[in-house]
Order: sequence, then structure tokens, then C-alpha cells
Amino acid sequence: MSRRRLSLRQEIPLLVWLVIVWGALWQDFSPGNLLFGALLAVLVARMFYLPPVELSGRFNILHAVPFALRFIARVAAASIEVMYLAVVRGPKVINAVVAVPLRSHQDLIVTAVGHVISLIPGSLVVEVDRSTSTLYLHALNISNAEDVASLRKEVRSIEAGLIRIMGSREELEAVRQETPA
Repeated sequence: MSRRRLSLRQEIPLLVWLVIVWGALWQDFSPGNLLFGALLAVLVARMFYLPPVELSGRFNILHAVPFALRFIARVAAASIEVMYLAVVRGPKVINAVVAVPLRSHQDLIVTAVGHVISLIPGSLVVEVDRSTSTLYLHALNISNAEDVASLRKEVRSIEAGLIRIMGSREELEAVRQETPA
């Protein structure tokens, strides 16, 4: 089975990202190192199948900035909560693995939600079911059904924020219809 060849225009974001990652890994953004990284990026993109990332064609900075600020606040609050749980409650903390079905079936949104959740202390994505867009999260301090519902609500709120930033127009409309006026 041969791979459909992508146009250079479609591969430019991937190639630029690979060059940036190359420079960051070597902590060297000199022209020679970036040129070598670009050659490797083209080689990797041509030799190995990398599924194209479907972009919606929209990015809303007006939603991105407040989302980033809320994310930083969540990280800070969760860090304090995890510290409290570790120091005060210790091994008595009850953990759970919770399935959270997402609205979006776009790989980019599902991956972004998983990364945001994993960066917030106290939760970690342990499995992703791509066919149903379900994240399975290991979470701290989950002891009853209300805690499970709260975790699902938080994850879906993060997903809604990411959809507002970069989701497709159809997903954005679905989020708008879910949100009470």
C-alpha cells in the first residue's frame, strides 16, 4: 500500500516543527544545525509514514490567552492540592481510573486535551481510545460519584476551551449550543 504524497504546502508545518524540536533538543539554533535539522526533517517525512495533522484552519487568540491563564491557575491550584494530599493524607488518598468521552474526534484536539490534563498535577492519561475519543485518566482524590462527575466536567471544559481556540467550525457550534446563554 503506497502512501498518498502530500504537497510541500501541507508538510511545511510538520517540517518547521521538526526543525524547531531539533534545535531545542541540541540547544543550538545556529544556521548550520538548523539546516542539518531541516535535512533530517525532510528525510524523516519522506521515508516514514507520518499521518497528516488535520488543522481546522482557525486559531482564536482571544480564547487562547484566557485559556493559558486558566491553565496556569489550574496547575498552581493542583500543585498545592497534591502537596496537601501527600503531606496530610499520605497513603490514605483514594485514586481512580475514569473514562471521559470527548466531543471531538480530531486527533489534534484529543491529543491537546490529553497533554493539558497530564500537565496538571494529580491526573494522568493512561489510555486513549481513538475510535470513541475516550480518555482514560488516573486521578488522585476520587472517592465518589460526585468526584468522578467533577473530573469529567473539568476535562470537558478543557476540551471546550481548546475547541474555542482551534477546533473546527462544527465543533465550535456544538460547544456554543451546549453552553447556556
